[in-house]
Amino acid sequence: MEVLDPPRVRRWARLAADALGRSRAEIDALNVFPVADGDTGTNLHLTMLAAAEAVEALPDDVDRAVVWQTLSYGALVGARGNSGVIVSQALRGLAEVLKDGSDLRAGLDRAASLARDAVARPVDGTVLSVLAAAAGAVRDTDGDLAAVARRAAREARAALRRTPEQLDVLARSGVVDAGGAGLAIILESLATAVTGDSGERYEVPAPTSRVSPMTEVGAGYEVMYLLDADDAAVAKLREELDAMGDSLVVVGGDGLWNVHVHVDEAGPAVEAALRVGRPYRIKITYLAGRTHRGDAGRGVVAVAAGDGIAALFEECGAVVVRREPGTRPSLPAMLAAIRQAGGEVAVLPNDEGAEAVATAAAEIAREDGVVVSVLPTRATVQGLAALAVHDPLRRFDDDVVAMTGAAGHTRHGHLVVARSEGVTSVGVCRPGDVLGLIDGDVAVIGRELGEVAVAVVDRMVAGGGEMVTLVTGADAPGKLAEEVGGRLRATRPDVDLVVYAGEQGGYPLLIGVE
Repeated sequence: MEVLDPPRVRRWARLAADALGRSRAEIDALNVFPVADGDTGTNLHLTMLAAAEAVEALPDDVDRAVVWQTLSYGALVGARGNSGVIVSQALRGLAEVLKDGSDLRAGLDRAASLARDAVARPVDGTVLSVLAAAAGAVRDTDGDLAAVARRAAREARAALRRTPEQLDVLARSGVVDAGGAGLAIILESLATAVTGDSGERYEVPAPTSRVSPMTEVGAGYEVMYLLDADDAAVAKLREELDAMGDSLVVVGGDGLWNVHVHVDEAGPAVEAALRVGRPYRIKITYLAGRTHRGDAGRGVVAVAAGDGIAALFEECGAVVVRREPGTRPSLPAMLAAIRQAGGEVAVLPNDEGAEAVATAAAEIAREDGVVVSVLPTRATVQGLAALAVHDPLRRFDDDVVAMTGAAGHTRHGHLVVARSEGVTSVGVCRPGDVLGLIDGDVAVIGRELGEVAVAVVDRMVAGGGEMVTLVTGADAPGKLAEEVGGRLRATRPDVDLVVYAGEQGGYPLLIGVE
């Protein structure tokens, strides 16, 4: 492969976002510079998630230039925190070269240059050093894209290990640079997307000593905003903000900018932007602490993939986020639902793909003082079980424990009709075959929905259970649930049966056993 084509750009963005999501807490624990506010991993995850969602929203047949420009734009408008803003500028540098070229070496060189230029006072031992080392290491590598990507990822890891030698605060705290750790994961994900193999999973180095939390002394405010302004006017803004504070990063171009700065007083930093253009999406964070909105009520957010399922959750008092089968809900929709639900919120993602979006939205909401817990519900029936034991009068932590327990004790299964031939753990399936899955794995293959549904339920209740929940889909035959019920009455009269019309597409039947 000679170029990073649209499918691989999409895959890279998603791989990087997901990998940062998994490593978010570990990277947060390394965060001591420029302030030890413990959010670098979270900010990088949210930045890459914004970029991934932007390119995933494009049509499949879009050309390479549009994909790269959209990746850059998504990261720019979604960038969070000092490291997130810097990484967004690095992506802009890659996009400038690779939107109509194929030289990853030149792309990394441009990324390192733009990122360093965006920082008012660059410091060695940071994400800038890791990026510069990766770019420098590949200059003499031959033009093979896979070789360049692998070399960049390896050098990023090596450069990350050197960061405590370059920055004293890292050495004293026993950590490597948090932003550099995130960038190493992004470059490793790039190598995986280019080569197509799994590669070596990057492990975030743990602190070798306890990292002291940030104190209130000299904390000030983090100010971030997007800015519509002429490129020529931004130079004056940089000078003003540089005189006001530190950790200044200004990225963007062509009239749209993302500004980040730490200052003693937030007002003047916003007023400076008003003098040169139109600031919006202004975010001001007091770095020494955040407020808690625990008095704003208790709520539950549930993700639903069908009209009937949505109605069920709403009847139980949940704020519902809709998604189409096989897709993720959007981050803005999830965040809006959490904010609507109250000051203490339990989130039921009810799908593996939705869980990452829910976690990202929860992190943003926590910055506003909302107490949020994302429960590990990976199926609709687990969400229903959790909501059934929800008690808003309990302590929030106790309620979360009870809901998590109910979900964990619910085995889940579903039916789906195969669209193409494939190999499963129980044999080959052909188009039109009915697949019965239990806890995500194919357990039964048959030709009739009723036959497979009965077989799946039989297997699930054989392991124990007191109640079976069936959620019928939009295309389910009218007597499907009745057929399963008849079987249960004959073989397991001790088991209770509950049937809901979920009206979900794609899955004729969802099954839960508690």
